[in-house]
Amino acid sequence: MDTASRLTPARSVSEGVGVSMNHLMRELAPITGAAWEQIDDEARSRLAPNLAARRLVDVSGPHGWDFSSVNLGRVRPLDQTTAGETGEGVRLRLRHVLALAEVRVPFTVSRVELENAERGADDLDLDDLGRAARELALLENRAVFHGWAGADITGLVDSSTHRGLPLGADPTEYPQVAAKAVDTLRNAGIGGPYALAIGPAGYERIVESTEHGGLLVLDHLRRILGGGKVVRSPGLTGALVVSLDEGHFQLHLGQDISVGYSHCDADTAHLYLEESFTFRVVEPDAVVALTE
Repeated sequence: MDTASRLTPARSVSEGVGVSMNHLMRELAPITGAAWEQIDDEARSRLAPNLAARRLVDVSGPHGWDFSSVNLGRVRPLDQTTAGETGEGVRLRLRHVLALAEVRVPFTVSRVELENAERGADDLDLDDLGRAARELALLENRAVFHGWAGADITGLVDSSTHRGLPLGADPTEYPQVAAKAVDTLRNAGIGGPYALAIGPAGYERIVESTEHGGLLVLDHLRRILGGGKVVRSPGLTGALVVSLDEGHFQLHLGQDISVGYSHCDADTAHLYLEESFTFRVVEPDAVVALTE
């Protein structure tokens, strides 16, 4: 995989993994090009179905590993006594920024498997990479959906200004609930199309269900959403109806998801998946939470 490869931009699921940052130390790994290619391909395929939040929000970046914060365009006054003696009329203010969080999830690969790649094996045992990819995707999804207090991220659920709607467990009632949520957004002046994000169990109930008359619940929901989509969303508790119109929600990427090298011992290569990101809700009126 060439050094220009990186995850795809806004509203799309991962199709690549960035490898161009020197701090990833890939050039120090006793791993051949053939093995790196399989590792990168496996990371792409495991991330793609799980990075659900990126299908619902605007994605800015990636801006690079040295990108550390997002300008919020606001200030707060500083206590003048903390700056020592100042002249009359001096104003002291501090800029508000949202710092990016760094996430690293380690995984291992057998050195025997890496050697087999050079022999022509195209089915390496990369199960631990699959686990790491799921963990990282779940963390990013949860930060967007439910927030991450330690990283100063407020998620979609808590930011909504609208009263939550009960979802229930009967998928044939989901279209009625979604219609109420869409009506709430429209009444607030929020245009569509819209999306329904729902956890894996709820999504499975939707795709397996039909209404009276044989209409698929999934098709009915898509019509209600104004041509939008129903998104299987690991890491989401309950569900959300959001506007897909641009400008409401922003996921800022410093380094996009990348594979790095840590060290090797006699039998095992120790690698990791890493990214830096933050998330902000610009328009809290553009989301309605559906509770279980």
